[in-house]
Amino acid sequence: MAIEKELLDQLLAGRDPSEVFGKDGLLDDLKKALSERILNAELDDHLDVERLEGGPANRRNGSSKKTVLTGTSKMTLTIPRDRAGTFDPKLIARYQRRFPDFDDKIISMYARGMTVREIQGH
Repeated sequence: MAIEKELLDQLLAGRDPSEVFGKDGLLDDLKKALSERILNAELDDHLDVERLEGGPANRRNGSSKKTVLTGTSKMTLTIPRDRAGTFDPKLIARYQRRFPDFDDKIISMYARGMTVREIQGH
């Protein structure tokens, strides 16, 4: 899937090109926005499935904050909740504090011979 040029121009408008990939740059903003969008879609799907199964009425019930580690920084996400407490997100599961594949990246750096100090600085 290709991203349209006009959309990229809108995203880059008014931004310093040197900060796009830096800490708290456009890439981190996109990762946060996409993650929260996916989490909300997961909850919508969860509520639709419960409604179609004929269970008791379950609705959205606000949200909570969760700080997760990404490959480049820490990110605070807004995680939606349901009233019954049955929603368990797939993108970032309950009690999970790292984005998927984060541990695999660290293990692969260690396997390549990087020291712990080099990995921490990476």
